[in-house]
Amino acid sequence: MAENEARTVEVRPESFSYVFNPYREPVASVKPGDRVVIHTEDAFESRIKSADDLPSKALATAKFLNPQTGPIAVEGAEPGDTLAVRIERIEPTRDFAVSALVPYFGGLTSTVMTRTLQEPLPEKVWVWNLSDDGKTLRNDDLGVEVDWDPFTGTLAVAPDLEAISALSPGPFGGNMDVPDVRPGNTVYLPVWNEGALVYTGDCHARQGQGELCGVALEITAKVTVVFDVIKDKAIEWPRIESPERLMVVGSARPMEDAARIANTELVLWLEEEHGFDRLDAYQLLTQAGGLYVGNMVDTTYSLVASIEKKYLRG
Repeated sequence: MAENEARTVEVRPESFSYVFNPYREPVASVKPGDRVVIHTEDAFESRIKSADDLPSKALATAKFLNPQTGPIAVEGAEPGDTLAVRIERIEPTRDFAVSALVPYFGGLTSTVMTRTLQEPLPEKVWVWNLSDDGKTLRNDDLGVEVDWDPFTGTLAVAPDLEAISALSPGPFGGNMDVPDVRPGNTVYLPVWNEGALVYTGDCHARQGQGELCGVALEITAKVTVVFDVIKDKAIEWPRIESPERLMVVGSARPMEDAARIANTELVLWLEEEHGFDRLDAYQLLTQAGGLYVGNMVDTTYSLVASIEKKYLRG
């Protein structure tokens, strides 16, 4: 193999992490440009497989949820750099996805962070079967078929100093549940540690904006990515680039603060790299910007601000 020829590296973890942890030993080390195939578990570590596997029983002994593959060290990444993650493919490793109503969890029920005297909603599990051609998923109880439209619910670098729950999103990325973390797009993340220390998991076969009940179409998968390191360029929050749009993810509670983070960071991106005056960028987003809810159910909410590339200069 030529010295500069890209390798394919397969990452099959022997154990998972339930935190984004700067102190965990890397499970693999890769070079920028390597094609990295990462095997992931679903958010329930495959404890829910049928309509009879109610969460209160299936997850009764699960102290932690949302297992992550990682960290993966990327050679040459240093604090103050930006890590670029180009997502090439997400392939299912089983022929079904699951969703569920989990007691005291979801967008339309009482939760531990939004308390009321309301009783929990009844538990229910839906199994969605992946078609033979791998293009659709169907739930027979609903009588509905939806397109296979996968993304990684979780993509993160290790935070600076703290170990943070894998259920949380933040400046490091994390459990954003943003459908644009998908094949064909590049995600940019700030680097705080040597090697960046990348975690990923929680793949979704599909999810509506907001992840309303808190559980998307959860599936085990293998994710193929290529890393690149942008030296001496620091960003504050996750950025996403698609062929058509620039996007920034902000995560916070209340939801309007997440929107403010995402839009402010997008204004700064337009100013720093695309030649806009700051107030002109503010005006452009007012008239042509996009904004959607990635999740409204996690420890903090994630919103995505965007602008179509057709409005960029040059």
